[in-house]
Amino acid sequence: TGTLCCMVSEESEDILPIPAEFPKGDYVLIFDPLDGSSNIDVNISIGTIFSIYRKKSAAGVSLDDFLRPGREQVCAGYIIYGSSTMLVYTTGSGSHGFTLDPTLGEFLLSHESIATPKRGKYYSANEGNYPKWDEPIRHYIDHLKEDDKSTGRPYSARYIGSLVADFHRNLLKGGIFAYPGNTAKREGKLRLLYECSPLAFVAEQAGGRATNGLRRILDIEPTGLHQRTPYYLGNASEVELVERFHSDG
Repeated sequence: TGTLCCMVSEESEDILPIPAEFPKGDYVLIFDPLDGSSNIDVNISIGTIFSIYRKKSAAGVSLDDFLRPGREQVCAGYIIYGSSTMLVYTTGSGSHGFTLDPTLGEFLLSHESIATPKRGKYYSANEGNYPKWDEPIRHYIDHLKEDDKSTGRPYSARYIGSLVADFHRNLLKGGIFAYPGNTAKREGKLRLLYECSPLAFVAEQAGGRATNGLRRILDIEPTGLHQRTPYYLGNASEVELVERFHSDG
C-alpha cells in the first residue's frame, strides 16, 4: 500500500525490507504473525499481534527505527481467530474492537472504547513453572487463591497458552496475565517488541497496565530485536499489586 518502509517479524532474525518494486512510506511494522501456533492442532484460539512506529531515520532504515520504547507506538493491536474473528487496536485514543462479518467480508465495529473492568476475577499463568518462580510471584499467585469475599478471591485460573486469547478474555472480563522469569530463564519467554509492548499499549488505552514487575513495559528501552522480558498484563489494580509484591520481596 506504500505506507511501510520496513518490517520485522518474530519469525525472522533480521529486518525484512519492502521489495524494490513496491512504493515505500514512513512507517515500520513489528509483528508476531501467529501467536499460540502450538494450539492450531487442537483448535484453540490463536492470533496475530502488530505494532507500528513512525520511521525516524532521515535516510534509509536502521535498527534505531525499531529499537524504541512502546510509548512511541502510533498504533498497535491484535487479531484473534476464535469462534469469531476480531481485530482490536488502538492509535492512542482508546482501544476498539471490530468483528469480522463473513457474509460481508468486512470488520464491523462491535466493541467501541473498550474499558477493562476495574477489578479482575481471572488469573492466567503457566503454574507448571511455579517451582522455578521467584518467591514474590509465588506469593502473589498464592494470594489470588486465598478465600476473601471482600476482594473477590479466590480468583479463577484460566490459561489457554495463546497470549492473545488469554489477554482478550481478561481485557473484556477482568483479570491478569502473568509470565514471569524463572530460575532457568530470568528474562522470561515473551518478546518485548512483538508481544509485550503492543498489548501493553492496547491494555493502557482500555484502563489497564503492563509491567515487568519493576517497571512499566512501555518505558523499557529495547536493546535487541528479540529481547525478552517478564510480563504482567491486565487490570491496573492487579498489576500494581504485582509490583508491590516484587518491591516487598
